Amino acid sequence: MGLISGTDPIASWWLAVVVVAVVTVVVAVLLMRIVKTAGAIDDEVATVWANGQRVANNTIHIAAIYKTYEHVEGILARAGRIAASAEAIKDHAEGCPSCPTCIWHRGGGK
Repeated sequence: MGLISGTDPIASWWLAVVVVAVVTVVVAVLLMRIVKTAGAIDDEVATVWANGQRVANNTIHIAAIYKTYEHVEGILARAGRIAASAEAIKDHAEGCPSCPTCIWHRGGGK
């Protein structure tokens, strides 16, 4: 009973040493778990960061895709007009072997 009441100073001192040792071990174990968990979190954050940068790179290219799409639409519109003009020339050539306008433009009506 002298251990708890403090009448035996040596026993009380050893009790304090044991309590400090147990608390130190518990704190060390908890700190090691915190460090291990922080390392796992750091690994996951690195993975999220890398994937986020990939998404950002892909997102940047979306604007270029839209610009390319606009150019393709312009090319298709012009190609449609060229095809219509070529069809008109073909129709004219099939129906008019030597009309006056054609002869005049070829240099025959100088």
